[in-house]
Amino acid sequence: MKRFLPTLLAAAALTLTMAACSSPDGNPTSTEDDVATVPLPPIPAAVDTSGGKKAPTPAANSVNRELTAPNAVEDIKKMQPQM
Repeated sequence: MKRFLPTLLAAAALTLTMAACSSPDGNPTSTEDDVATVPLPPIPAAVDTSGGKKAPTPAANSVNRELTAPNAVEDIKKMQPQM
């Protein structure tokens, strides 16, 4: 009886696992979902928020500009309103 119960439980678990993983037609790789494969629309262009103004110098707005304390102070002074 000690060997019968674990064997019975293992067989039941294996049977339930196999039933859950198999597809109705017997082919495990087939899918019957009707999925539309339409390409995505192109991404629209970025909106121009500068109002047509040009940047003063390319180095000042460069993505690769070095992050240092003097550059940060300069950027903060440009953001503050002039009195």
